[in-house]
Amino acid sequence: MLKQQIQDDMKTAMKAGDKVRLGVIRLMLVAIKQREIDERIELDDPQVLVVLDKMLKQRRDSITQYSAAGREDLADVERFEVEVIQGYLPTALTDEELNTLLDAAIASSGAAAMSDMGKVMAIVRPQVQGRADMGAVSAMVKQRLAG
Repeated sequence: MLKQQIQDDMKTAMKAGDKVRLGVIRLMLVAIKQREIDERIELDDPQVLVVLDKMLKQRRDSITQYSAAGREDLADVERFEVEVIQGYLPTALTDEELNTLLDAAIASSGAAAMSDMGKVMAIVRPQVQGRADMGAVSAMVKQRLAG
């Protein structure tokens, strides 16, 4: 399980004295544990990917804001966190693979208009979670459905 791998990596980082990496790993474990407590469930790998994907989105937003404010020191910290988190995500989809998945989802859902976007996203989300930026995927679906 992905959660177990993260816990094992935390132990490795502790033994190696890698305090910066350890801090990021602890943040990931806290986010996972918080969701488990909130929902009173044990998260499986797809659910852990959702948590990690959300953390990535938050970090990317922070990088944009810090860079706009001229705080590259803080943006660099966020970039390092993004690197560590991405290490636990599956290999990113290529544009070609993503386009193929989107075409198949639109065809299987029978989507023809923007009002059908929810149907398409319901099919696509589990397939691309953690492997592509959901904001970009959403924009691509909108573009295809708009014409």
